Amino acid sequence: MVTPFNGDGTINFDVARDVARFLVNNGSDGIVVAGSTGEGGSLSDDEKLDLFACIAEAVSIPVLAGSTSGDTARSISLTAAASATGIQGILATTPAYSRPSQSGIAAHIGAVAEATKLPVMVYDIPSRTGRKIAAATTIGLARQHANVVALKDASGDIPSAAHVKATLGSGFDLYSGDDALVLPFMSIGAVGVVSVASHWAGPEFAAMIQASLLGNLSRALELNERLAASCTFEGTETYPNPLPSKAAMAVLGLAVGSCRLPLGPGDSELMQQATTIVNSLLGQRD
Repeated sequence: MVTPFNGDGTINFDVARDVARFLVNNGSDGIVVAGSTGEGGSLSDDEKLDLFACIAEAVSIPVLAGSTSGDTARSISLTAAASATGIQGILATTPAYSRPSQSGIAAHIGAVAEATKLPVMVYDIPSRTGRKIAAATTIGLARQHANVVALKDASGDIPSAAHVKATLGSGFDLYSGDDALVLPFMSIGAVGVVSVASHWAGPEFAAMIQASLLGNLSRALELNERLAASCTFEGTETYPNPLPSKAAMAVLGLAVGSCRLPLGPGDSELMQQATTIVNSLLGQRD
């Protein structure tokens, strides 16, 4: 979920509630707060805790807190504090910048898991962190920590994700972390996607996942093609995520404001692109 800001850069909690409820009403079964799409790297710990509590109170679906960073001690402290805000789970991301070894990654995420009784979703996104989580590391974490119960895989390494799922079985949930790879991930046992484009395309993602689970491949493929332009739009070199999501939300009438630096504001070209993408998708709805 994007984090809405006022003109002065402070969090707009009223709009945050509106966005969360909009996502619920448009097919989302859970919400991640203060993740990369939520500009978690530019939020203070106090802002995160206030946002966790705000969204947990606003909706009845599970809310996962992006409570980790590249600092293990800070991640432990914030995760413990987040667990008292009413959220239902933790999104634990690979520590960024330091590029630790696999044993370091395991120790970091393991320490986060031990700081809470809540379920933990491991988040593997090497394009942002500089390190991929090896399949053996994820499997070890799940076996050593009962509350490590899911993986959001944005590595693009489908064979590795398939091995994790096949090894850990039905007690461990796999999610695609890439909107463009939902169908390949569903084919190896994923249960869904932690999505960016669902901000404006939630019904389509929900329908595609449901069709896949029911074995209706032709319908799933039709929806996948319908979503292709949104998957391309959601993050580019010129307009990285979450700039496009905020523009799309504005088109839909939700005043989420601009991104904080270093992302900064969008421009008229981005708004034109967002208007085209959103209106085209709305025009294709059944």
